Amino acid sequence: MSQHAQPAEDRRALAALTFVELVDTLVDEFDVVDLLTTLALRCIDLLGVAAAGILLVDEHSHLRVVGASSEQIQLLELFQIQNEQGPCLDCYRTGVTVTNADMAAGSPWPLFASECIDAGFPSVAAVPLRLRDLTLGCLNMFMSEPRPMTDTDIALARALADVATIAIVQDQLIRAAAVREGHLQHALNSRVVIEQAKGMISERAQIDLDQAFSRLRNYSRSNNRGLTAVATAVVAGTLPVGALGPRRGSEQGT
Repeated sequence: MSQHAQPAEDRRALAALTFVELVDTLVDEFDVVDLLTTLALRCIDLLGVAAAGILLVDEHSHLRVVGASSEQIQLLELFQIQNEQGPCLDCYRTGVTVTNADMAAGSPWPLFASECIDAGFPSVAAVPLRLRDLTLGCLNMFMSEPRPMTDTDIALARALADVATIAIVQDQLIRAAAVREGHLQHALNSRVVIEQAKGMISERAQIDLDQAFSRLRNYSRSNNRGLTAVATAVVAGTLPVGALGPRRGSEQGT
């Protein structure tokens, strides 16, 4: 059973809403990092996984973290990239789904498996972000108990990843960028400025990085502004950090 199982009707409704949100990006300007963060978070709600992360390949054919459901998952994704082993790397290289239901029982990625298990995620699955023969990256899902994902859940994850991939390619076309293997620089550059803004908010508001990202995203949605645009304004100093929320001490009334 899923870790966060939902009634069938609720799950169908949420799946339909998620697809609508992803398809909407095909006809309107959108923020790639926000889209992929939404995808990661919806995987948790829809598929009963504990966490999710998304990697895209850069112009040098190196995978980079672009979306994650938490800072912990972002660090795990970075760990597998730095150690050159893990499900996402195999998934990207082969273009097929890669799973390991119980890494404690055996894994082709010993360093990554040990790090994941220590973090409380003994089971993983990765599905490719693909458009025809072009693989742009991977969606990586983490479970907090050793169990395989069902065929139905894998199929839904792949469908979500496929729609997100179309949206990413469409974004590149709109920006008149050459869409070829490994050329997704706009999305990757967006992630850099978002990380800078997260660090500034975390330091000045005295909150952790997950909370800092939530403030960025909430402000973006409340004010109908792109996530990257808001982050850029924070880094440039044209949007005060205080406008996104109070310091931790102020929230606690101290």
